[in-house]
Amino acid sequence: MGASDCVAIINAGSSSIKFSVHRLPDLALAFKGRIENLYRGATRFIAQDADGATVGEHSWPDALDHHAGMAFLIGFAERELDGYRVRAVGHRIVHGGVDYSGPQRLDETVLERLERLVPLAPLHLPHNLAPVHALMALAPGLMQVGCFDTAFHTAQPALAQAFALPPEITDLGIRRYGFHGLSYEYIAATLPQHDPALAGARVVAAHLGNGASMCAMHGGRSVASTMGFTAVDGLPMGTRCGALDPGVVIYLIEELGMKVSSVQRLMYQESGLLGVSGLSSDMRTLEASSDPRAQLAIDLMVYRIGRELGSLAASLGGLDALVFSGGIGENSARLRAAVCRDAAWLGAELDEALNAAPPPGVARISTPASRVCVWLVPANEELMIARHTLDLLETA
Repeated sequence: MGASDCVAIINAGSSSIKFSVHRLPDLALAFKGRIENLYRGATRFIAQDADGATVGEHSWPDALDHHAGMAFLIGFAERELDGYRVRAVGHRIVHGGVDYSGPQRLDETVLERLERLVPLAPLHLPHNLAPVHALMALAPGLMQVGCFDTAFHTAQPALAQAFALPPEITDLGIRRYGFHGLSYEYIAATLPQHDPALAGARVVAAHLGNGASMCAMHGGRSVASTMGFTAVDGLPMGTRCGALDPGVVIYLIEELGMKVSSVQRLMYQESGLLGVSGLSSDMRTLEASSDPRAQLAIDLMVYRIGRELGSLAASLGGLDALVFSGGIGENSARLRAAVCRDAAWLGAELDEALNAAPPPGVARISTPASRVCVWLVPANEELMIARHTLDLLETA
C-alpha cells in the first residue's frame, strides 16, 4: 500500500450517513462528516478535516435517498482526496446474526444472507445495507467490509445468550445477540493501553446515547449485555423503552386493539426519555428543564443503569472498573455522578472535580482510593471499523 492510500468508513442510519476517511497505513483521520435528513427534505451535507475546520458543505431543497447521498459523497471524496486512492470501504452493520463473528468482505452472497436478517433489526439493517448496494452499483470494483455490532458478543457463554424457550424456537435464531459491540470492542482494546492492569479485569462498560446499553467484559471478552434479541431491550434510551414485560405487548394488542406497527412505533420511537418526559429525547434538554417529567425520565434511566450494573457485576463475580462512553456517558457529568452514587456499594467513588471537568480523551475520573476505578472512554466505532477494514485489506 502506498502513502496515498486510504480507507473510508460509512455508518448509515435511517435518515443519515456518517462517514470518515483514514489515511493508510496509520489510519490518521483525513476528514469526517455526515449527510442528514435523507428522505425527509432539506438534506444537508457537511465535512470537516482532522482539526475540525469545515472543508465541504452543501444542502438540497429536496430529499435525497441513500443512493443519491452516496453518489454525492463519492464525488466529494474524489475532489477532496485529490492524490489519494480509496482502497476499501468499511461499514457499520448492526446485525450479523449467528453467521458472522467478525468482519466480513461484502459480496452478493453475504448480502443475501444479511437481507434475511432484516426482520431481526427492521429499523436498522435496511439502512445499513443501502449504502453497500449503492456502492456496488457506483463503484463495483471497490472492496467493501461489513463490521457487525453483534460480533463482539458471540464470545459470550451459551447460557448468557439463551432464552428459556423450546429448542424449535431457539433453533430459529431467537436468542440474545447484544449490540454496540464495536464500541465495546474499542473500549476493551483501549483500556489496557492506559492501565495495563485492566487487561484481565472485570469491567462493565456503559455506552449511553440515543441508543443505550451496557456490557460486562472479562479479560476484554463480552460476558453479558443488556441488549438481547433486538436493540430495544435493556436500558431506557432516547426514544426506545428498553426492557418491557412481554405481557405488556400482548395487552396493547389484544386489550387496547393496537396494531403491531403501532406497538413497534411506540417501543422504538415514542418511549424512553422522550416518552417519559413528553419533552425531548435529548439529555441536555432534559437536564436544563425544570419540568418534573424531565427529572423523572433522568431518574428512571439512572435507576435502570444501577439495576443493570448490579446484574452485570454479578455475572462477572465482582467489578474492577466502570466505563462511561457514548454521547450521554461522555458529556453528562450529572448522570455519571448519579450512577456512581448508586454504585457506592460496589466501591465506586468519583473524583468530583475530574468528573465535572474531565481531561480530553480517555481519562480516569475516580478517586485514587476508589475500589472500582471509573473511566471515560470516548466512543470511536469508526476507528475500530477502520482497523478491521485494514486487516482484511492486507489479507485480501
